[in-house]
Amino acid sequence: MATWQDVRAAVAALPDTTEPDPRRWRAHGRSLVWERPLRRSDHEALGADAWPGDVLGLRTPDLEAKDVLLGSAPDVYFTTPHFDGYPAVLVRLERLAPDELAEVVTETWLALVPKRTARAWLDAHPPVD
Repeated sequence: MATWQDVRAAVAALPDTTEPDPRRWRAHGRSLVWERPLRRSDHEALGADAWPGDVLGLRTPDLEAKDVLLGSAPDVYFTTPHFDGYPAVLVRLERLAPDELAEVVTETWLALVPKRTARAWLDAHPPVD
């Protein structure tokens, strides 16, 4: 079960990130993850499926990655009409494991930062088999 402290730690582990406002993080000046309470229009669209807990907005590298997340764990990742055509998902934070949180944040971070920054980080953090 991920917490806001886990989000902060996942982002802080990556270079070229900031938290310009509480619970809103950026990578290389671009939105990465943010607190995203559901709005009235979200509740209307989701109906009984509206999540009552903490919701994290997560930018995805692209629309394909968005679709993969939505299809892989619909109990964790969801969307609303507001995000149609935009590479981002909403996350039921309490249903996301901290290690998966770090993984999806890192994947998006890699797509947002300059290639040189991403390569240097990947070289310093080789995958563990």
